[in-house]
Amino acid sequence: MSVDVVLFVLRLASGVLLLLILFSLFMVMWRDYRSTATEVLATQRVYGQLIAMREIDGSYVVTGETYPLLPLTSLGRSPTNTICIDDNFASSEHALVAMRNGQWWLEDRHSRNGTMLNDMLINQPIVITHGDVIGIGSMKFRLQLESWTVNLQTQDERQ
Repeated sequence: MSVDVVLFVLRLASGVLLLLILFSLFMVMWRDYRSTATEVLATQRVYGQLIAMREIDGSYVVTGETYPLLPLTSLGRSPTNTICIDDNFASSEHALVAMRNGQWWLEDRHSRNGTMLNDMLINQPIVITHGDVIGIGSMKFRLQLESWTVNLQTQDERQ
């Protein structure tokens, strides 16, 4: 075997090896991209909504404002919150609605005036469900979960 043939085979083998390395690198980067994209979409997914209500003449009326319910939704006066509440009785970081282990939880963030759930003051994190009403100052928010909305739409379509 001549030296030229050996050098050609070595060049060919190194070229194939280089292509395999580049392909492997591309596959790792593609998997990382897909998992990151899935993660980002999950954090931006809307799981329902909080419907704002205000007290007028002793009864609560829907204001028409709805806020998306994200896996971590903060409520308070500060503009850094997911839902900014314009109420003097709301603390800057008043309450937190969070998805934990497949359940929705409401947590008071040590607010001065407290957080109400269905007109009861809460002092520790508590599980919340569709239709519950969260009270902060003079504002109330009715929880409407996505699964309930989809079920109601499906029932309406059947009728």
